[in-house]
Amino acid sequence: MAVNHHQLTQQQFGDRAQAYLSSQVHSQGEDLVRLAQWLGENPAAAVLDLGCGAGHASFVAAGVVRDVTAYDLSEKMLAVVRQAASDRQLSNLRTVHGAAEALPFAEGEFDVVISRYSAHHWHDVPQALREVQRVLKPGGKFILMDITSPGRPVLDIWLQTIEVLRDPSHVRNYSPGEWLQMTQQNGLLVEKLVTGRLALEYTSWVERMQTPEVLRAAIRYLQQTTSDEVKSHFALDEQGSFTSDTLMFQAQA
Repeated sequence: MAVNHHQLTQQQFGDRAQAYLSSQVHSQGEDLVRLAQWLGENPAAAVLDLGCGAGHASFVAAGVVRDVTAYDLSEKMLAVVRQAASDRQLSNLRTVHGAAEALPFAEGEFDVVISRYSAHHWHDVPQALREVQRVLKPGGKFILMDITSPGRPVLDIWLQTIEVLRDPSHVRNYSPGEWLQMTQQNGLLVEKLVTGRLALEYTSWVERMQTPEVLRAAIRYLQQTTSDEVKSHFALDEQGSFTSDTLMFQAQA
């Protein structure tokens, strides 16, 4: 049976929702602290969390703004978000199911759209950005947090390869330059931008996606046989752990 990208993404993440809820990489981070600060500038905001996953950005947002819509392609992820929101007594959070490229919301419905560690799974980023621009009020904000490509081909191809071996629903990590270009072309102007680094422990990284052993072996082979340039940039260690580049920006509609 033929499987399209959206179906593949749902398959990959549906049964892993609980692992993402408890993941330290996803539940912690300087970007979440910064997100609370940026959202705190507009406490009356209606916020959409696009590709909310297990809901960590949604939970942060719900603590500082009027209301939050957690939106994701995976119904199983949304069930985890609903339960966690109930456990945390976050009564200002609702969940809606759907794809990033076709948002079931009215024009100008939100003051802020946020997205964390989701965009590298989107099938069509420019279309998703057009939808973000459409559902934002004039002057509204879009805040994105994601792993990024270093931009240099030798580093980029290595990163994309191990990412898709680990998770076949991976599409692409974009470079900061690509993000600046895509946002500008789709009606959003970046006004704040912060780059960083994220350490990823190998065993939990592959366990979280239940990567098959044959693909784990391929990842380890690529790690062990790559150039010193790649090993240095990604701070690869002998156990397979490495460090990726990250990006967080705020753009205005």
